[in-house]
Parts: sequence; structure tokens; C-alpha cells
Amino acid sequence: MKCPFCQHDEIHVLDTRVSEEGDAIKRRRRCGKCDKRFTTYERIELSMPFVVKKNGSRTEYAEAKLRGSLMLALRKRPVAAAAVDDAVKAIAEKLLTSGKREVDSNYIGELVMAELKRLDKVAYIRFASVYKNFEDLAEFQDAIEEAGQERKRQE
Repeated sequence: MKCPFCQHDEIHVLDTRVSEEGDAIKRRRRCGKCDKRFTTYERIELSMPFVVKKNGSRTEYAEAKLRGSLMLALRKRPVAAAAVDDAVKAIAEKLLTSGKREVDSNYIGELVMAELKRLDKVAYIRFASVYKNFEDLAEFQDAIEEAGQERKRQE
């Protein structure tokens, strides 16, 4: 770090505290050359990975779009809004902890399906039918059987 006044790089930390909001570390510093004092703030910077779509284009992660997909699948289903919020947070956390700068949209789709399977089997089937592009009844039956087997394992 350089002094904002004289650009000297010998800086001493005089005091370190957590900010009033609790979201940053506040450091009081003094320049070793010009002896001027200044304050810096350190904040965590979290950046979501970019989403690589099927056509190869890249776009920013959009929490609103993820929530919209979940809500569409859960439409008229008895699932609490708090449960949807938790699912969105769980997916975002998995994306952040993956450490990747880019993730495939298919990966996000699989995360959504896992959360929907946990929340509501009917919503899971709704989402899977569109996501996996079901073409006939056999594919629906396979998905229903898979969801049913998951339910038996949980009991």
C-alpha cells in the first residue's frame, strides 16, 4: 500500500477495529515519510462465477432468474417462501464455494433439480420435464419412479 499523499510505500498501522456495521475492518494508518494519517476499510469481495450457456455465450449469475425458475416450478405448491429462500442461498453457496470463475448452465440446472427434489416432488417433475426436454410419457414415468425411489430411501 502506498500513502495517498506522498506515494511512499512505508505505511504503519496504528489501530484496527471492526466497523460500526460489522461488515468491514477499519484500519487507521500513518505514513512513515510524510507522517500524515488516513483510514482504510477492508471488505470481503464475493464474486459469483459467470454462467456459460448452452450456446457458449457467457452471462452474469442472476439470482432473480434462479428464483423465478424455482417459483415457476413451485407454482401453486405448498412450499413456504422461506424454503425457497433457503434453496436459493444453498445454490448460491455451492456456486461460490466451487471456486470456479465460470460454471456451465447445466450444473446450475442440476443444483436446481436437487433442491426441488428435496422441496417438492411435483415441482421437481415440472422442472425436469422442461429442463431435460421430455419427449414422451416414458421419460415422465422414469422421472416419477426416480422421485418415488428417493422418497422410499428417505423413509
